[in-house]
Amino acid sequence: MSQETASEAVDAIKHSAQVAKFEPSGDPEVDWYRSTYRGNERQFTVRSFMMGTVLGALMALSNLYVGLKTGWGLGVAITACILSFAVYSTLAKLLPFIFGKNLTMLENNAMQSTASSAASTTTVIVSSAISALLMVRGKHLPMLTLMGWLFFMAVLGTVMAIPMKRQMINIEQLRFPSGTAAAETLKSLYGKGAEAIDKARALFVAMGVGALVAWLRDAHAAAGHGILGIFTKFSKIPANIPFPFLKIRGLPLAQYTVSFEGSLIMVAAGALIGLRTTISMVVGAFINFAVIAPMALEHGVIKTHAGPDGSAMLGYRAIVSFSLWPGAALMVTSGLLSFALQWRTMVRAFSGFGKMFSRPEGKPKTFTPGDMNSIDAVRAEMDKIEVPSSWFVGGTLVSTVGLVAIGWAAFDIRPWLGVVAVMLSFVLAIVACRATGETDITPVGAMGKITQLTYGVLAPAKVVTNLMTASITAGAASSSADLLNDLKSGYLLGANPRQQFLAQLSGTLIGTVVVVPAFYMLVPTPDMLGTDRFPAPSAQVWKGVAEVLANGVESLHPWARWGMVIGGGVGLVLPLLELAFPKHKKFIPSATGLGLALVIPFWNSLSMFLGALIAFVWEKLNKDHAERYVVPVSSGLIAGESLLGVAVAMLTVFGYLE
Repeated sequence: MSQETASEAVDAIKHSAQVAKFEPSGDPEVDWYRSTYRGNERQFTVRSFMMGTVLGALMALSNLYVGLKTGWGLGVAITACILSFAVYSTLAKLLPFIFGKNLTMLENNAMQSTASSAASTTTVIVSSAISALLMVRGKHLPMLTLMGWLFFMAVLGTVMAIPMKRQMINIEQLRFPSGTAAAETLKSLYGKGAEAIDKARALFVAMGVGALVAWLRDAHAAAGHGILGIFTKFSKIPANIPFPFLKIRGLPLAQYTVSFEGSLIMVAAGALIGLRTTISMVVGAFINFAVIAPMALEHGVIKTHAGPDGSAMLGYRAIVSFSLWPGAALMVTSGLLSFALQWRTMVRAFSGFGKMFSRPEGKPKTFTPGDMNSIDAVRAEMDKIEVPSSWFVGGTLVSTVGLVAIGWAAFDIRPWLGVVAVMLSFVLAIVACRATGETDITPVGAMGKITQLTYGVLAPAKVVTNLMTASITAGAASSSADLLNDLKSGYLLGANPRQQFLAQLSGTLIGTVVVVPAFYMLVPTPDMLGTDRFPAPSAQVWKGVAEVLANGVESLHPWARWGMVIGGGVGLVLPLLELAFPKHKKFIPSATGLGLALVIPFWNSLSMFLGALIAFVWEKLNKDHAERYVVPVSSGLIAGESLLGVAVAMLTVFGYLE
């Protein structure tokens, strides 16, 4: 054992002995610091950064490809953790004199922050808003201009998560299922003892099941070369499994997205989320897709289009073109009201803001480990490891100046409109992060549409302004949610939030440098978008909304405008009911769940409900067994399917699958 490793082990023993002396204080931050924090261990190191850079770059390429193909992005944090553990442990065994021992658990955790940031924070916007801009303008932006825009946008979202972290993770303890799954995966990879081995075995078996499902679903649609051709011939699972023989107004239920999906990711996420939110989702989805959508079709609010065989087709895109407006309004009003009701925590999060502009009086007080029985002492130590308010203020100012300057020079966005976009982005990032914490789905598109609607009023007839201001909101929401998922993982493992923040920030630069040149190579001309090779569905939606709103809000159908009013009202009522009847909260529908049900396909909501139901029944039948295995099994399913999804995407990128 090296001297550094031995020192870490001694510190861990001392910390364990120290923790045993304390009773719960009633303050979640204090209890976490005393019982979970492992700040003396190595975390954001050079080798964790390098591994995160390599894996993040590879996964950024696959995410960009998948985004241009399907409009979706793949979560990569868990995949990165597993790959990093496997790759680095192999290198450490083969070349110990170069690589030393394997990454520690907290180094791996910091690594996944870098990799996840690199792969997620820019690819979402490039495959949606930036691709839409390319179709509108008919030519690429200068490469350095696009790099600057994406980098400042990602930095803005990253620093915006700073004040949200203490409220959503420390105080409210939101689940953030992907972050929870990543933490459980790391615990299983590094765990020892009989129970840890059992959990690890369950996780890896579930990984195998998830990977098999992903291969049988995704590879069957591609023609494999060589040995891959043999395996793809036996791929049978369809992307969606319809309810047979059932129709609404002459169209099969599948046309309304009412079907089962051939995936276990959302089932696993639902098991981690619980019944209350998922019941709200499936009820909201039924009302939206099986009741309101047929009515909207009958009254001409939404329309069918001709399918390949000439038959009438409806589908998700047509329905959500209407339903996203009430859904987004519901999430925005409920999310902002819920955040406002927790104003005391926000004041505490910004308690150090004034100190940045005042001179300290006297020598600052220091504490020793023996003072940990003092709540004030622990809070003082917490302030030292949480990301300070000064970083939020400085990062926001720098990124705002960068975005406003580029927006004015490259897109003719008036400076005041750029500033408003940044302010609106902070508000909507709060909503997106709360949705991610409760349901594991980040409604980036819905938040972008709110900004597009706003600029339909502020800057009518300006399509480019509409697209690029909305890209700020969507990019900030994506970056904030990604960081909070990573911080949730670190919170469960006892990591240092500041070091994770730095790891995340470094990933934004890596992602920008990798994704932009790759985008120019994959899509050299705008006529490649909207084709069979790159359908770019997200970009098509963004472009369509921008062109519609060029004529102002009045161009929206009256049903959409009334839907926003009703959705916004419901979003205000539900949090107030929770506040008035806290003992009956479990019987009050989740506003976030209802809102999300209006902007995602029915099959997603159904899968999440089924997962939560399975976990609930499991717990009723054998509570101890469920408490031990629900999280590792769910984490394994998410990890296995995500890992194989990335693998299939990479095989497609390199031509082994078409």
